[in-house]
Amino acid sequence: MYTALLMFDSIISKFYLKFRDRETAGNILGDLLKDRIKNEEREKTLVLGIPRGGVITGWMIACKLSCEFGIIMPRKLRAPGNEELSIGAIMDDGTTYLNDILLKELEISEEYIKNERIDRLDQIRRTARLYSGSKALDWNRTDIEDKTIVLVDDGVATGATIIAAHRYLKANKRPRRIMVAVPIIPKGTVNLLKSQEIQNIEVITSPSNDRFKSVEQFYQNFSQDTDDQVREIVLYQRR
Repeated sequence: MYTALLMFDSIISKFYLKFRDRETAGNILGDLLKDRIKNEEREKTLVLGIPRGGVITGWMIACKLSCEFGIIMPRKLRAPGNEELSIGAIMDDGTTYLNDILLKELEISEEYIKNERIDRLDQIRRTARLYSGSKALDWNRTDIEDKTIVLVDDGVATGATIIAAHRYLKANKRPRRIMVAVPIIPKGTVNLLKSQEIQNIEVITSPSNDRFKSVEQFYQNFSQDTDDQVREIVLYQRR
């Protein structure tokens, strides 16, 4: 009997939850957050999605909670010769998170980091121009000290953009509280976020690091959202 249970556990461990798409993940997170954010608090809740995938997911959460929605635009800093590997992230005001372990392992120079920061800041400005005229950017020009912020992405791998955005909000905006809500994040990254004083994390599934290869593996449909799709949400905010 004991051997059979071990075999069953071994088989089950090879399977993992797959979301149909970002909308589905956002709906599930929205239902989860209904128990975390009471009705009276939702009037002063602002959901911030990270473009692009986090905008779709965040929008679904905002619709579920009937609260405000906006976008926040951290950008990852890319490793030399590997754009998919994040060595940190940056916000539009220069707020930065750097993964010191990776910087040392890859022997990345200060000059490279300086140039990468300049390039990423330029990318943030170009993205902001796409969404100019949108209410989704208005929150950054107002006082949000009395608000609950829900920081959303469609999944987290290294945690770099979440950390940079959280640092920016905490230092510059000082909202009443900040929650991180993501469908998928590996356990090791959860521990990293907590080491960076990010304690309020809501997640649907958190696999061990050895089972996590990419956010994409946890979605049936992980096609890239287009700028037009995101603009449709942030410009018109149709519920």
